Amino acid sequence: MAEIIRDGAEALKKAAELAAEFRTGASERDAGRLLPRAELDKLSASGLLAVTVPADHGGADVGALTLARIFRLLAAADASLAQIPQSHFAYVNVIRRQGTPEQQAFFYGELLAGKRFGNAQSEAGTKHVQDIRTRLEPASDGSYLLNGVKNYATGALFADWIPVLALGTDDKPYVALVPAGAPGLTVVDDWDGMGQRTTASGTVRLEGVRVPADRVFAHHLTFEGPQLHGAVAQLLHAAIDAGIAAGALAEAAEFVRTKSRPWFESGYDTAAEDPLLIQRFGELDLRVRAADALLDTAARAVDTARATLTDGTAAEASLAVAAAKAYAAGAAVEVAGALFEVAGTRSALDSLNLHRHWRDARTHTLHDPVRWKIQHLGRHAVDGTRPPRHGLL
Repeated sequence: MAEIIRDGAEALKKAAELAAEFRTGASERDAGRLLPRAELDKLSASGLLAVTVPADHGGADVGALTLARIFRLLAAADASLAQIPQSHFAYVNVIRRQGTPEQQAFFYGELLAGKRFGNAQSEAGTKHVQDIRTRLEPASDGSYLLNGVKNYATGALFADWIPVLALGTDDKPYVALVPAGAPGLTVVDDWDGMGQRTTASGTVRLEGVRVPADRVFAHHLTFEGPQLHGAVAQLLHAAIDAGIAAGALAEAAEFVRTKSRPWFESGYDTAAEDPLLIQRFGELDLRVRAADALLDTAARAVDTARATLTDGTAAEASLAVAAAKAYAAGAAVEVAGALFEVAGTRSALDSLNLHRHWRDARTHTLHDPVRWKIQHLGRHAVDGTRPPRHGLL
């Protein structure tokens, strides 16, 4: 059983404690691609995976600001580990938005017990990211059958329940929650990305997987009115990027204080006294602070919209999240790359594995293109055009 977290302050305290613990083995796990099963079990047992369960179902019902800060803490310690539950919380929102009272009661109970949701959403080789081939078809007994192949299925290997995005006979998107080990379900650990090595973002195959009707959610209804599904999902991506930037900056500073040699022309005894290095650290610190500030602003916009959901508040939340994600993505890549610039030649040794920060940043920021977020920001700035309703903004 998992602990029950009662409020946001308790959640942040627990996240900080776990982040400190997870940081210790992060480099070793990445270098050896040692999957973090023990760490995920601790995350489940902590109660953090249930912090968005509504209060009337026994959860802490924390807001977006607290949730974003939890992810930022975890990502600063281990970006792969932080990425694994991102889809978990996105699909908790699906249950909140589209679940029947009976579905909510069941799955909220699972969450409070520490159960984990995975992800079987994206597909490779299709026309674009929203071109889905996986089908959910009715069976004669009132259940459904799932058939298809999913890729980039972060968290599926570690999940108790795998949410599968599929098209129904009406060609509209549905989400079916499939238990781990279900007949016809195969999860393949074939992820070989240069970064986020321990997310196990591999392949999920579905061959005639039977799904009871009460495990299916009409996901398409989410986008027929104002919604925060995309804003929450993207906010957590932004928090991961902000965390990567912060983690890289902290490790760069530690390296310069303890290992870097001063440049002979500086006239100082230690690298940490070099005013040119201090200047560069100041510039990088500004980037991290700005990413954090935009993240908090975006999270507050999501919380405001959640309290009063309209087309206007939902649009403002999406735009604020788009700005946070666009900025944090650039900050993560820049700061993780600048680590080597400020730390010097020795920092490039493969055995030190400091490049994991840049590899994680470069890999994670490929989830969706920043250029389109900036397009939506620009259109709104010019003529007030509201962003589209889809799950990637």
